[in-house]
Amino acid sequence: MRHKILIAEDEADISRLLSEILEAEGYETLRAFSGTEALSLIEREEPDLLLLDLMLPGLSGEELLEKLREEKRCSFPILILSAKSALDDKVALLKNGADDYITKPFEPQEVTARILAALRRAASAGPSRQQPEMLVYRNLKLYPDSRRVLVNDRELSLTAHEYKLLHLFLQSPEKVYSRERLYELVWEGGYYGENNTVNVHVSNLRRKIREADATQEYIQTVYGIGFRLG
Repeated sequence: MRHKILIAEDEADISRLLSEILEAEGYETLRAFSGTEALSLIEREEPDLLLLDLMLPGLSGEELLEKLREEKRCSFPILILSAKSALDDKVALLKNGADDYITKPFEPQEVTARILAALRRAASAGPSRQQPEMLVYRNLKLYPDSRRVLVNDRELSLTAHEYKLLHLFLQSPEKVYSRERLYELVWEGGYYGENNTVNVHVSNLRRKIREADATQEYIQTVYGIGFRLG
């Protein structure tokens, strides 16, 4: 499985160069040209590593780093790309949650070497989480390490939020989750009555599962409360 790298860089030439360098090394790349676009891609695509420029429009690199780490929206490595070379700047960013710091202008070999080292460190830390190799419910199988979901041996294409919902349900098959609790756990924010947000994602998840197995309903609505596997 190819690692997915998100490049958050507003200068088109640098973004394109980085994408070409990484794809030549076998990585899949995503490109964002603002902090807000990067945040949206992180929520939808869940990359394995983020290359983050500091001088981004909308949401700066420092603000995005702080948001991701404080709100625990990601556990993947974040590598800073910046023309700032002062030691104090590097130390402050590393203390705030960056995993490494690459100074512009950079050499392609340095970028790829630092990415490889960061991914290796992340992989070596992975087993301590003790995730099961596979979660099974009826004809459905979910593989946490690869984030693959199979129903009747047919792989489903799920969004990041759909995957999180299903993973949550599978960890406690008998548990009923309120819409409020699902929003807090999956979207990792305060609940402000976004009933439709949860309903739409559960509906889409149901549809995708039903297309692979129409013989039974996997997610039940518990009226007046929320949802559960059933």
